[in-house]
Amino acid sequence: MVKKYRRILLKLGGECLLGAREYGIDPKAALEVAQEIKSLSETGTQVAVSIGAGNIFRGISAATNGIDRATADYMGMLATVMNALALQDAVEKIGVPSRVLSGLDMPAVAEPYIRRRAIRHLDKGRVVILAGGSGNPYFTTDTSAALRALEMGSEIILKATKVDGIYDKDPNKYPGAKKYAELTYMDALKERLEIMDTSAFALCMDNNLPIMVFNFFEKGNSKRAVMGEKIGTIVK
Repeated sequence: MVKKYRRILLKLGGECLLGAREYGIDPKAALEVAQEIKSLSETGTQVAVSIGAGNIFRGISAATNGIDRATADYMGMLATVMNALALQDAVEKIGVPSRVLSGLDMPAVAEPYIRRRAIRHLDKGRVVILAGGSGNPYFTTDTSAALRALEMGSEIILKATKVDGIYDKDPNKYPGAKKYAELTYMDALKERLEIMDTSAFALCMDNNLPIMVFNFFEKGNSKRAVMGEKIGTIVK
C-alpha cells in the first residue's frame, strides 16, 4: 500500500498522557502514544506532533477563576513544554529520533521554533514535537497547531480523539447519532460542529488544509489514517 500523505501534523490533547490518573503524566500512557507515533514514522511519512496541556493546566478555565488571561495562557504554554519533554522521552526510548521545538524561548530544554529548522528536522526523519503554543497568549493549542501545520507545509491535520469521527450529536448520549464520513468546512460551520476552536478552523478553511478526526486510541488507526484508509471523518 502506498502512503497517501508525505507530511502530517498530529494534534494531541494533553489528556492522552493521563492514563488512569486524574491529572499529570502517566509514563505508561506516554509510551502507548509513542508507539502510535513510531508506527506513523515507520511509514516514511514526516510527522510533526502538537500537544496540549489539558492534563496539567487549562489557561482558559484558570482565567475564569481569577488569574489574568495572558498569565494563565503562558502557564498553559509552559505545561505543554512539560508534556512535550515527556513525549520526547517516550519516543526516544523506543528508538524514534525526535526534537522538541518551542514557541517560548527555553534553550535549556527545547530548540526555538524556527520554520526552516523544523522542516529540516522533518526531512531528516525526526519527529518534531511542538510545544509552547505560538508563544503568544489568547491562542489555543488548536490554533497554534493549525498555524504550524500551514507553516511547515503539512498536507493534513490528524486530530486525535476518543471517538471514531464526527457525529451530528454526542454518540455517548444518543445511540442513533449519525456519523459523517466527510464534511465540507461550510457544512461543519452550519451544523455548529465543534471540531477545533473558531480561529483554528478559520485558518484551515481559508488555506484549504484538511482535518481528519479519528479515534487515536484504537491501535493502528494512526497508520491507517496516513495510508489513506477511510477512517474517522475528514473535513475539507
